[in-house]
Amino acid sequence: MFKNAYFAGGCFWCTESIFQRVKGVSSVIPGYMGGYIKNPSYHEVCSGKTGHTETIKITYDKNIISYSQLLEIFFLTHDPTKLNRQGNDVGTQYRSAVFFENQSEKKQILESISIFEKKKIYNESFVTEINKKIEFYDAETEHHDYYNQNKSQSYCQFVIRPKIKKFENLLNK
Repeated sequence: MFKNAYFAGGCFWCTESIFQRVKGVSSVIPGYMGGYIKNPSYHEVCSGKTGHTETIKITYDKNIISYSQLLEIFFLTHDPTKLNRQGNDVGTQYRSAVFFENQSEKKQILESISIFEKKKIYNESFVTEINKKIEFYDAETEHHDYYNQNKSQSYCQFVIRPKIKKFENLLNK
């Protein structure tokens, strides 16, 4: 059975490239969520004036991977303790957020954060927003499958590729 999950963990090129490599994930679409204007453009979102965050919509087979497993990958592959930034990407459009579709998902998000904080995986407290899903707007076509289409670009080499390596190392543990 296929379900959707909505995660914002900084640049959507980065989060898209991670979740494209997860067994049980059938598609990852970059887009925008959490703002107050309809169908924003990348340029508008990057201005920080729309309230949106760069978000990915993941379609996954819950018979292969669970929502809580997706959350674990999400929290391990970005820094959920940094407010409005991931590395050199700074602004509200890069904030950490999870958008839930129902109370079961909300409960799993809270449980996942609690486990991470009890294990002291990070030295600081989580700042990840937990919000009810609202309208998701697909990003422009040039943002889809960005890493795979632009591997030689410097941002891909110096920012995205290390995140992919980190994820691959997690899989091998």
